[in-house]
Amino acid sequence: MTGGATRAEKDRVRKEMILTASGMSPEIREEANRRIVEHVLAHPAWKQAKTVMAFVSMPREPDTRPLLEAALKEGKTLLLPRCTDGVTMRGVVTEDLDGMRPGRFGIPEPPEGPDPDPDLILVPCVAATPDGKRLGNGAGYYDRYLQTHEAVKLCLCYRACLKGDLPCGDHDIIMDEVITD
Repeated sequence: MTGGATRAEKDRVRKEMILTASGMSPEIREEANRRIVEHVLAHPAWKQAKTVMAFVSMPREPDTRPLLEAALKEGKTLLLPRCTDGVTMRGVVTEDLDGMRPGRFGIPEPPEGPDPDPDLILVPCVAATPDGKRLGNGAGYYDRYLQTHEAVKLCLCYRACLKGDLPCGDHDIIMDEVITD
């Protein structure tokens, strides 16, 4: 699938998976979050990384707050997304999680700062496949960022949002691994 057919199919799957993630009970979500964090912290790429690009999760995404705090506690350089315009995202060094302000999409962003290359990138998704296809929110920020950064790419995805296959365009970046509960 390419062009409009891919866009329409992505939009259909995106709506379906947002409803699925939003409909998870608090108990299931809490347990899934705990397991995802546990898997990431035990992953060799996390242990080896000195600079980690992560994301501030939205309520329907796996909770990244424990990972952000762990990165800072472990002395890793933590990068968080900062959208600089309608197409560009930078990974900005973040040392104070409480010093962030809502950005372009209402998601907390760090103030301006340096943007070194990461060793590990934790990537959000709306849905993913076990072999690394990822469906994001549709703006393309992560695909553009990932095109220019060589790092291990781990997608964080609730098991409920795993699909056997997803529509994928030429610009979509395949993840190295999908971490799930």
